[in-house]
Amino acid sequence: MTVTTVDYHTGGEPFRIVTAGVPAIPGATVLDRRAAASAPEIDRVRRLLCHEPRGHADMYGCFVVPPDDDGAHLGALFWHKDGYSTACGHGTIALGVHAVQEGLVEADPDGDTDVVVDVPSGRVTARVRCSGGRVRSVTFVSVPSYVIARAVPAAGVEADLSYGGAIYASVPAGALGLAVEPEYLTELIAHGRRIKTDLAGHPATRHPGDDRLSGVYGVIFYDELPGGDGHVRQRNVTVFADGEVDRSPCGSGTAARLALLHDQGVREPLVHESIVGSVFRARVTRVTGDGVVPEIEGMAYRTGRHVFELDPADPVGTGFTLR
Repeated sequence: MTVTTVDYHTGGEPFRIVTAGVPAIPGATVLDRRAAASAPEIDRVRRLLCHEPRGHADMYGCFVVPPDDDGAHLGALFWHKDGYSTACGHGTIALGVHAVQEGLVEADPDGDTDVVVDVPSGRVTARVRCSGGRVRSVTFVSVPSYVIARAVPAAGVEADLSYGGAIYASVPAGALGLAVEPEYLTELIAHGRRIKTDLAGHPATRHPGDDRLSGVYGVIFYDELPGGDGHVRQRNVTVFADGEVDRSPCGSGTAARLALLHDQGVREPLVHESIVGSVFRARVTRVTGDGVVPEIEGMAYRTGRHVFELDPADPVGTGFTLR
């Protein structure tokens, strides 16, 4: 078993793009393929790349698959150590950089180029900005995002639920007597797991159009920070899946946060910081019948190219995770 990847980070969060070694994944749409990827012969590739000793408990990446139709350049199945997600903003930003740098999409060397990507939650865009033939930034254009419910009791606090391609529960870190700082990370992870467990099966966690998109994917803990110059500012950490921590400000989580802020009457752009200090700049560009459309600017950087192997005699096999 040999698998090749190109790796990036977006705001410190890893993103491992598989370029060869995964079997064909059947399905008429990317959302269909998400279910098919759980087949053992496919999922073993995810486990190989996420688990130690080749990955770690917070690894993230994707399989590139065909798009739903000719309106998109490519499709993406996002994965982490526990399975497959429905959306990923930091990954979409990395895919935009990858598509341009690898020549998969012809780009304007001194302008904007849209890389259109079908993901399980719908069609998104990575707007890649180049200058002097070099990628300078990428704007993630999300699926419509909206508020689901507010002040939902969960594990002793109240959570606001919103959708940004996945369902997120937002809780101010101060409600727990904590702050979004690395010194509190272990406690925030524990609270995130409890809140997510307490919300499991709650009616507000059901997607109104497709139950395959239901369930709380992540818990966003946030702090309000001093703003200025016509913007608001927050710091967040998103605890997703089973206790994974997003090092970036979380792209789809930022979309979910924008929906909540817009619903509160906030119209200024959001400067969204992560627990490691990286920044996304986000704004609502329009309002549709399905929700607000967020645009979230960031940048991804290539960290390496890899050839991973699995020796059939290796007793560790596809690996393990430690948290």
